[in-house]
Amino acid sequence: MSVDLILESPTVPGVLSVARILELPVVQAGRPEVLSGHESLGNSVRWVHVTETADLAELLTGGELVLSTGLAFGEAGTGAAAFLEQVHDAGAVGIIVELVPGVSRNIERSIAALRVAAQHVDFPVVLLHRRVRFVEITEVVHRMLVSDQLAALERSRTIHEVFTALSLENATEEEIVARAAELIGAPILLEDVAHLVLAFAAAGSEESELLGHWAKRSRRVGYLETTGRGMGEESWLQTPVGVRAQRWGRLVAPVKVLNDDDAAMVLERAGQTLTIARLAGRDQKELLHQARAGLLHELRQAHSLSADEVLVRAMALGLNDVAHYVPVVLRLDTRSGQTPTGLQLRERELLDALLSVLDSARATALSASLQSGQIGMVLGIDARQLEEPLLERIFRQLAREQINVDWSVGVGHGKPSVKEAARGLDEAVQVAEIVATFDTRARPFYRFADVRLHGLLAVLQDDIRVKSFAEAELSGILDPLDESSLELLELYLKHGGNKSALARTGFLSRPALYARLEKLEDKLGVSLEDAESRTSLHVALLWLGLGKK
Repeated sequence: MSVDLILESPTVPGVLSVARILELPVVQAGRPEVLSGHESLGNSVRWVHVTETADLAELLTGGELVLSTGLAFGEAGTGAAAFLEQVHDAGAVGIIVELVPGVSRNIERSIAALRVAAQHVDFPVVLLHRRVRFVEITEVVHRMLVSDQLAALERSRTIHEVFTALSLENATEEEIVARAAELIGAPILLEDVAHLVLAFAAAGSEESELLGHWAKRSRRVGYLETTGRGMGEESWLQTPVGVRAQRWGRLVAPVKVLNDDDAAMVLERAGQTLTIARLAGRDQKELLHQARAGLLHELRQAHSLSADEVLVRAMALGLNDVAHYVPVVLRLDTRSGQTPTGLQLRERELLDALLSVLDSARATALSASLQSGQIGMVLGIDARQLEEPLLERIFRQLAREQINVDWSVGVGHGKPSVKEAARGLDEAVQVAEIVATFDTRARPFYRFADVRLHGLLAVLQDDIRVKSFAEAELSGILDPLDESSLELLELYLKHGGNKSALARTGFLSRPALYARLEKLEDKLGVSLEDAESRTSLHVALLWLGLGKK
């Protein structure tokens, strides 16, 4: 999806700070020397004020940079300390004092007094050693202030239009987060209240570094009810997502940004857009399902992610870092007259029940819908030898859940990495498809080793060579269809070719049974006493049964 308002790179209005003003050529001409407050040179300047009076209480409102020639210092600078204190108390963010050596016999003493006084204040005090025109400084700075204000207004309008367009176009969570990251030029993550990552935009950062141990790191940063920097070991810029009293997540910028105020505005608008999206019908579970499904689909296709990168992303979605991972697929049984909506509801019911069982078993997995009627899962297991008992526990407990869903389970080969295990989902899909054709299921889950010949035929069901073989073997009773002969053959093979055992089932009297078997042999053109013939016929019947499912 695209939005018309595209920014190639973040354009953030700069903060007019004391340091930025000191870099101006008109100020540099005075050979500025910073006497104190080096750590506060980044303070934002709201206005510039020229004064030579010590009575500043009614002249300043806060945020001003004061310009002075030191006349208020008095004879030999005796009032320098008091003047600086009044400037600071009036709310100024800094002061530039022009004291040019050689102008008067007391100027050196005034400079010395200013140097001493500056050591006792905690805001920038700058000394100019050459004359400058204060009017030029004020003109330049005021033009910059007006320009920055206009740029900030334009920036605010652009951000508003970007997120309004995203709302109107029903943008996904990933698109909203990606656009926010683009606007501030820094990575952004959307997490839920359990600190699972629902969407993220790396913005050029390494995904492994960004997502590594995310939940653990995020828990150390307290939630805020308003946009700001959270308390804790890592003071991240964040904004809550969701309506008040129903917060379901937060947006986080876990790095330094160009401008906190600008980034906060972007995060707030992005958070509002995400909230609106949810109110329009998306819920927290759906977001997490989408994020997990997105990663599973990506892992089943050709991708360039390393095993470590895959693990980091999977852990951010709730999968633990363990020794063994197993691919599993649950396939919902088809029902006659089943509508797509009904199938989707049954699938969600099964997925919710599975997540509940996993939680009670204290197991973690990357689970989501692979396609309609199929749920894929990469299950994390602490040790390989625990695979069988954990699978038994999960699927036997799932079978006891009171849900109106029938399903079959296929399990692939376990692997030591999430990336390798995800490749086995296709194998698990095939096993689940095969098990779905079984009349009875004695096991809670199946592997390829469990489905044997039936499984092989299910895989080769559409192979024209297998079709030709089976139809040739059964042509005597299929063309035309002789249902009674077909039923007799199935029962005969089911009893291993034992006529006496078949007769004892009450099917027919022995003479009648023997007569019918002779007719069956004539139709098939083979001897039922021959073991190879019985094997071939059994394979053909298995293939025929698969086609009826």
